[in-house]
Amino acid sequence: MLGTLVALLAATAIAVPITRKLGLGSILGYLIAGIIIGPAGLQLVTNVGQIGTVAELGVVMLLFLIGLELRPHRLWILRKAVLGLGLGQMIPTTLLLAGLVHWAGVPWTGAIVLAAGLALSSTAIVLPMLGERKLLSSTAGRDSFAVLLFQDMVFIPLVALVPLLAGGNVPAHVSWLEVGRAVAVIAIILVGGSFLVRPVFRFMGGAKTPEVFTATALLLVAGTAALANWAGLSMSLGAFMAGVLLSDSEYRHELQANIEPFEGLLLGFFFISVGMSANLHLAIEHPGMVAAALAVMVAVKIAVTFLLGLVKRGSLKSSLRFSLALPEGSEFSFVLFGAAVAAGSLSRDQADLATLVVALSMVVTPILFAASERLAMPRFDRRPEPVYDRIDASSAPVIICGFGRVGQVVGRVLRMQNIAFTALDKDAAQVSVVRRFGTKVYFGDPTREEVLRAAGAETASVLVVALDDMEETLRVVEIAKRHFDHLAIFARARNRRHAYRLMEMGIAGIIRETFFSSLRLSEMVLEALDIPPQAAQRAVEFFREHDERSMFETQAIAGDEKQLIQSTQQAAQELSELFEADREARA
Repeated sequence: MLGTLVALLAATAIAVPITRKLGLGSILGYLIAGIIIGPAGLQLVTNVGQIGTVAELGVVMLLFLIGLELRPHRLWILRKAVLGLGLGQMIPTTLLLAGLVHWAGVPWTGAIVLAAGLALSSTAIVLPMLGERKLLSSTAGRDSFAVLLFQDMVFIPLVALVPLLAGGNVPAHVSWLEVGRAVAVIAIILVGGSFLVRPVFRFMGGAKTPEVFTATALLLVAGTAALANWAGLSMSLGAFMAGVLLSDSEYRHELQANIEPFEGLLLGFFFISVGMSANLHLAIEHPGMVAAALAVMVAVKIAVTFLLGLVKRGSLKSSLRFSLALPEGSEFSFVLFGAAVAAGSLSRDQADLATLVVALSMVVTPILFAASERLAMPRFDRRPEPVYDRIDASSAPVIICGFGRVGQVVGRVLRMQNIAFTALDKDAAQVSVVRRFGTKVYFGDPTREEVLRAAGAETASVLVVALDDMEETLRVVEIAKRHFDHLAIFARARNRRHAYRLMEMGIAGIIRETFFSSLRLSEMVLEALDIPPQAAQRAVEFFREHDERSMFETQAIAGDEKQLIQSTQQAAQELSELFEADREARA
């Protein structure tokens, strides 16, 4: 077992960073790692079932964390999207795939089971894949989640219907004992999650004993999963219900922080086990058949989901992202195929082919999605060249580039002093809002020389660069230094590194955007701690002078990280000594 664990961890540590660096996501790395160390590869691990049960806990924990993020009222709000998108994806996909599978020679009973399994998509792949790219809150992310949630809920009825498709294995009567057991377990999870879990955590003192809290959190997830499994329900469904019930509790964030590290590792093991279980010999013996099955499955799912997204949202970009997130099979597909073989709905050969196709779809999907994000999505973001305002020649002594939070404050102060200025901003929405309040702002791109010239840069005396984007700030400064070197330039720096780059260009009037507000906040904190206002002001001023001097002194070595760290440590020591000397002088 120790050798198996070493092989799993080593494969993860090597494959996952490579695929992530290539922009293909971590899921593909886990799958490739499983293929390499599994029975079809180096055979470092030959007993796939040895890690299968433990690895399934990764999916269980993922569903628990999803439940924690879904408060009951939010789940109720999502009901229309879940039913509408879920049914809209599941039914057409299943019908189309069932017809194609039957046309390929599989009886209708097996074709329906195969099609239903292939129509499912992997929660464990899609959510991390979208999460890594910060797309979960996007329209495509929300729609994908709605479909996945519907599939997670419909999986149990699908498994229950498998024996009905097997003909002779249909039960003569309903087992009310099994139904009652399932209902009882659901009631236990509902009651326990609503009334018992919070008092238990409260009795333990919350997170004051981290190891006990972590153990109890893991027990909660594993326990609800085990209860659901004992009742014949999906382990993931039980954990999901528990998560939803605890989503409003005061322990939600602590539970999430304790479960996430285990979820990530076990979910990785799950995908490694999927890679190891793929019957690659079948692909070698029948490459054409496997490739055709994979292509048909992926094409049908992409087409149906794309049309669904287009009808629902009317956005090509969102629909394409939505469709490319869901063409893979699901971890539940393997369970469904196994149940179908046991019930006689599928032969072992048919199930092996379907399992291989699902596993390969899990490999292909992250590649397709990454390729679309890199090649296709940027094309949707291309907009026609904006029609900027025609700027009237102005004799204003000040030009403000960027009229957001910083630029507006500068403009208001200048207006108070009856000093004219010309403001430029290339955000049309921002310009529209500011104009409604009576301020004349021109819609133009200040990074273009002709725009600055039209704004009166040749006759102005001061240029204020208050842009959000660091590279655009540097571009404006570069143009001004080259073509309008008479201007006194004052620039907003986003951070210390940005300030260093501006200093390299010879700009002295640099203001770090949060520096002075942070100093004022520090002064207020000191006063709240009963330090006299004069002493608090003196301490903050002391720090300001030292920090600004230190920034100018370290500008020359900003590119040498080792020297910069050493200099920063020396500056901190020097500041401590200066504070101590000042304290002694006032004592």
